[in-house]
Amino acid sequence: MADNGEFSFPKTPTKGRNGLPKIQTHGKKDDKICHDDSVPTVKAQTIDELHSLQKKRSVPNTPIKGTTPMKGDTQPAFNVVSDEEREKQQLQSISASLASLTRESGPKVVKGDPDRKAETPRAHVTHQERHVHAPSFSTSDSSLKFTHILYNLSPAELYEQAIKYEKGSFITSSGALATLSGAKTGRSPRDKRVVRDETTEDELWWGKGSPNIEMDEHTFLVNRERAVDYLCSLDKVYVNDQFLNWDPVHRIKVRIVSARAYHSLFMHNMCIRPTAEELEDFGTPDFTIYNAGMFPCNRYTHYMTSSTSVDLNLARREMVILGTQYAGEMKKGLFGVMHYLMPKRQILSLHSGCNMGKDGDVALFFGLSGTGKTTLSTDHNRYLIGDDEHCWSENGVSNIEGGCYAKCIDLSREKEPDIFNAIKFGTVMENVVFDEHTREVDYSDKSVTENTRAAYPIEYIPNAKIPCVGPHPKNVILLACDAFGVLPPVSKLNLAQTMYHFISGYTALVAGTEDGIKEPQATFSACFGAAFIMLHPTKYAAMLAEKMQKHGATGWLVNTGWSGGRYGSGKRIKLAYTRKIIDAIHSGSLLEAEYTKTEIFGLEIPTAVEGVPSEILDPANTWPDKAAHQETLVKLGGLFKKNFEVFLDYKIGTDGKLTDEILAAGPNF
Repeated sequence: MADNGEFSFPKTPTKGRNGLPKIQTHGKKDDKICHDDSVPTVKAQTIDELHSLQKKRSVPNTPIKGTTPMKGDTQPAFNVVSDEEREKQQLQSISASLASLTRESGPKVVKGDPDRKAETPRAHVTHQERHVHAPSFSTSDSSLKFTHILYNLSPAELYEQAIKYEKGSFITSSGALATLSGAKTGRSPRDKRVVRDETTEDELWWGKGSPNIEMDEHTFLVNRERAVDYLCSLDKVYVNDQFLNWDPVHRIKVRIVSARAYHSLFMHNMCIRPTAEELEDFGTPDFTIYNAGMFPCNRYTHYMTSSTSVDLNLARREMVILGTQYAGEMKKGLFGVMHYLMPKRQILSLHSGCNMGKDGDVALFFGLSGTGKTTLSTDHNRYLIGDDEHCWSENGVSNIEGGCYAKCIDLSREKEPDIFNAIKFGTVMENVVFDEHTREVDYSDKSVTENTRAAYPIEYIPNAKIPCVGPHPKNVILLACDAFGVLPPVSKLNLAQTMYHFISGYTALVAGTEDGIKEPQATFSACFGAAFIMLHPTKYAAMLAEKMQKHGATGWLVNTGWSGGRYGSGKRIKLAYTRKIIDAIHSGSLLEAEYTKTEIFGLEIPTAVEGVPSEILDPANTWPDKAAHQETLVKLGGLFKKNFEVFLDYKIGTDGKLTDEILAAGPNF
């Protein structure tokens, strides 16, 4: 073989193993060396050193603002804080959050995964100086150990934690993280309680119809101690420092302390994610969640009715979760907090979808499950501000959250392409079923629960408006799926009617009766989110009317349910017709239409809408049996009146005039 400077067989073969000739490598006469491609070797002597080169630090080094400039300086002075000092301050804040109320001191905390000893040096241990001389009776096993803090981990890091340490965590074929929420696959409203104290006694809505179940301060502290003790007993806890509300003037700092990577990733997606620079100045949170959901509450504790307890203390700005791992409790718990804090600033908190046209016209969409709120607020011709929780302030509208929490049951690319495509790396999928080999999700499978969900950052939606803020709304759209078939496809509402139907929060579901016949069942949820409101519904309604009047917004009632008869005899209003109606609302053309008024409910209905058959606009025209229509209309009116009885004992203002106006805007017969 010719000498090519790479390898050759020697002329006199040297015997190797099994009698085969040895291959010898050698250079040419120009002393070139034989190697692969002349790349230098790595600068590592051990495999651990090699692994340490794989990851680089991402700690920000921006200075902390706020110090007084030196004499003669033209630029503001900054305190340049070292990484070590910054981390010490951060850990002191977390230790304070985890402090026991009976033992005075917080735990000894250290950053990093305990299973990666090299990454959690002892030098980072912190203990608040004012707690160093704690009395001897406060000593406990948990005070003798370190609690490792996994702080604001990235989705990739949380994937690793979940897959390694949490049974039931898998990567699906689309790249999403599939998890299990344990025995609870939905919220536990009967186990959610709010501390009733001197302040909340007068401010919150208590009694019949209210979602607020009371507990006392002492019981809350018992549960808080139980949760904190459990979290401090663990080798590691996850800590998220994030924001609520995209309006920077009114945003809230929240801290979530949890025991599962699943919970940490869920809140990473659902709250607003701070930049590295924003984390430096994060400081003390405005609200803290202690999620010890893997540990039950003590059922012998006063007020406890099960092993689950979700407790809210508005004075302490704290929430405690025991006995449920369902992540939605954190999301909706914080929504309840915003329903309390925002109205104090004259900001209206809303359970709604929100989108904006290219000309800046904003629409709010209210609707219970099955009304089409998600479908109709997701419009490729408009920007999505948010799908679920919003604030309306003097600056306009803003999304409270940084993500979306979508239902997955029967999801398909054809029906909901944006949601389907958002299920990728970084998305958390709750309780879905997938093929054990391909990891492809079967969205129709209800083996674990029908309430399968996906939580993903709002940036995963292609037409999301970032930042998620917009001007004052032009239209307020109340959606109802009327299975009784007597509400018009669209009605224009005056302010009093808007308040009445907003407080009512109506839709009608189809429920099975004992003999198997499907029967419409009226459902009412105050403010289209009764489970989350803290104040009396009329307070939110009055704020809504005030803002609509001030900024010239129009109210609409849109029925996405049945026409020509109730469920079983009529037909569901075509989605294409509803979309034409929504388009006419957005364009403003529906304001120019001619209107007639209906019986009983006194609703104004247009005589024509482009692209919609005129005969379906008045339900009375579509029912072949006119007597049956009238009977059903009166029946539904009676259900509205009965539902509204619970609100009659509350008067808005000193004279109750506005309350009377709202009542007069309801059904009249």
